[in-house]
Amino acid sequence: MRFRRNNKEKEVNGLYTILLLILSNVFMTLAWYGHLKLQETGTSSNWPLLGVIVFSWGIAFFEYCCQVPANRLGFVGNGGPFSLVQLKVVQECISLVVFCVIANIMFQGNHLHWNHILAFLLIICAVYLVFMK
Repeated sequence: MRFRRNNKEKEVNGLYTILLLILSNVFMTLAWYGHLKLQETGTSSNWPLLGVIVFSWGIAFFEYCCQVPANRLGFVGNGGPFSLVQLKVVQECISLVVFCVIANIMFQGNHLHWNHILAFLLIICAVYLVFMK
Protein backbone atom coordinates (compact mmCIF):
# COMPACT_ATOMS: atom_id res chain seq x y z
CA MET A 1 0.00 0.00 0.00
CA ARG A 2 1.43 3.35 -1.04
CA PHE A 3 1.03 6.44 1.03
CA ARG A 4 2.28 9.98 0.93
CA ARG A 5 5.31 10.95 2.91
CA ASN A 6 6.19 14.43 3.99
CA ASN A 7 9.36 16.13 2.75
CA LYS A 8 11.25 15.42 5.99
CA GLU A 9 10.68 11.68 5.61
CA LYS A 10 11.81 11.86 1.98
CA GLU A 11 14.99 13.68 3.03
CA VAL A 12 15.72 11.08 5.70
CA ASN A 13 15.06 8.25 3.23
CA GLY A 14 17.34 10.00 0.74
CA LEU A 15 20.12 10.22 3.34
CA TYR A 16 19.70 6.55 4.33
CA THR A 17 19.70 5.64 0.64
CA ILE A 18 23.00 7.42 0.03
CA LEU A 19 24.62 5.91 3.14
CA LEU A 20 23.44 2.40 2.23
CA LEU A 21 24.67 2.87 -1.35
CA ILE A 22 28.09 3.91 -0.08
CA LEU A 23 28.27 0.86 2.19
CA SER A 24 26.97 -1.37 -0.59
CA ASN A 25 29.65 -0.12 -2.96
CA VAL A 26 32.39 -0.70 -0.39
CA PHE A 27 31.33 -4.36 -0.25
CA MET A 28 30.97 -4.52 -4.04
CA THR A 29 34.44 -3.12 -4.65
CA LEU A 30 35.95 -5.52 -2.12
CA ALA A 31 34.09 -8.43 -3.71
CA TRP A 32 35.16 -7.51 -7.23
CA TYR A 33 38.77 -6.48 -6.57
CA GLY A 34 39.70 -7.66 -3.08
CA HIS A 35 40.72 -11.08 -4.34
CA LEU A 36 43.31 -9.38 -6.57
CA LYS A 37 44.93 -7.86 -3.49
CA LEU A 38 44.80 -11.23 -1.74
CA GLN A 39 46.53 -12.76 -4.75
CA GLU A 40 49.11 -9.96 -4.77
CA THR A 41 49.95 -10.66 -1.13
CA GLY A 42 50.12 -14.40 -1.78
CA THR A 43 47.11 -15.24 0.40
CA SER A 44 44.96 -16.60 -2.42
CA SER A 45 47.60 -17.45 -5.01
CA ASN A 46 46.83 -21.16 -4.81
CA TRP A 47 43.04 -20.85 -4.59
CA PRO A 48 41.14 -22.40 -7.48
CA LEU A 49 38.98 -20.02 -9.50
CA LEU A 50 35.85 -21.51 -7.93
CA GLY A 51 37.22 -20.69 -4.47
CA VAL A 52 37.83 -17.07 -5.51
CA ILE A 53 34.28 -16.88 -6.90
CA VAL A 54 32.75 -18.27 -3.69
CA PHE A 55 34.87 -15.88 -1.61
CA SER A 56 33.70 -12.91 -3.70
CA TRP A 57 30.06 -14.02 -3.59
CA GLY A 58 30.30 -14.22 0.19
CA ILE A 59 31.30 -10.56 0.27
CA ALA A 60 28.70 -9.66 -2.39
CA PHE A 61 25.97 -11.02 -0.13
CA PHE A 62 26.53 -8.05 2.16
CA GLU A 63 26.48 -5.72 -0.83
CA TYR A 64 22.98 -6.89 -1.66
CA CYS A 65 21.94 -6.58 1.98
CA CYS A 66 22.63 -2.84 1.61
CA GLN A 67 21.77 -2.27 -2.06
CA VAL A 68 18.25 -3.67 -2.01
CA PRO A 69 17.08 -1.66 1.02
CA ALA A 70 18.75 1.45 -0.41
CA ASN A 71 16.77 1.13 -3.63
CA ARG A 72 13.52 0.43 -1.78
CA LEU A 73 13.94 3.38 0.58
CA GLY A 74 15.08 5.76 -2.12
CA PHE A 75 12.60 4.93 -4.88
CA VAL A 76 9.86 7.52 -5.37
CA GLY A 77 7.28 4.73 -5.74
CA ASN A 78 7.99 3.72 -2.14
CA GLY A 79 7.93 7.25 -0.77
CA GLY A 80 11.58 8.03 -1.43
CA PRO A 81 12.99 11.07 -3.21
CA PHE A 82 14.59 9.41 -6.27
CA SER A 83 13.28 8.23 -9.62
CA LEU A 84 14.62 4.94 -10.96
CA VAL A 85 17.04 6.74 -13.31
CA GLN A 86 18.24 9.03 -10.52
CA LEU A 87 18.89 6.03 -8.26
CA LYS A 88 20.98 4.35 -10.95
CA VAL A 89 23.06 7.43 -11.81
CA VAL A 90 23.70 8.22 -8.12
CA GLN A 91 24.70 4.59 -7.53
CA GLU A 92 27.15 4.66 -10.44
CA CYS A 93 28.69 7.91 -9.25
CA ILE A 94 29.08 6.54 -5.72
CA SER A 95 30.52 3.33 -7.17
CA LEU A 96 33.28 5.20 -8.99
CA VAL A 97 34.18 7.37 -5.99
CA VAL A 98 34.30 4.35 -3.67
CA PHE A 99 36.34 2.42 -6.23
CA CYS A 100 38.90 5.25 -6.50
CA VAL A 101 39.29 5.49 -2.74
CA ILE A 102 39.61 1.74 -2.19
CA ALA A 103 41.83 1.19 -5.23
CA ASN A 104 44.21 3.92 -4.05
CA ILE A 105 44.34 2.37 -0.59
CA MET A 106 44.70 -1.26 -1.72
CA PHE A 107 46.72 -0.76 -4.89
CA GLN A 108 48.91 2.22 -4.12
CA GLY A 109 50.88 1.92 -7.37
CA ASN A 110 47.86 3.02 -9.41
CA HIS A 111 47.42 6.74 -9.87
CA LEU A 112 44.71 8.94 -11.31
CA HIS A 113 45.62 10.79 -14.49
CA TRP A 114 44.06 13.86 -16.10
CA ASN A 115 41.77 11.75 -18.29
CA HIS A 116 40.41 9.88 -15.25
CA ILE A 117 39.63 13.15 -13.50
CA LEU A 118 37.95 14.50 -16.64
CA ALA A 119 35.88 11.32 -16.89
CA PHE A 120 34.73 11.74 -13.28
CA LEU A 121 33.82 15.36 -13.91
CA LEU A 122 31.69 14.24 -16.85
CA ILE A 123 29.97 11.72 -14.59
CA ILE A 124 29.21 14.52 -12.14
CA CYS A 125 27.71 16.41 -15.09
CA ALA A 126 25.55 13.35 -15.79
CA VAL A 127 24.30 13.40 -12.19
CA TYR A 128 23.48 17.07 -12.53
CA LEU A 129 21.62 16.49 -15.79
CA VAL A 130 19.56 13.59 -14.44
CA PHE A 131 18.31 15.75 -11.56
CA MET A 132 17.31 18.68 -13.78
CA LYS A 133 13.59 19.34 -13.96
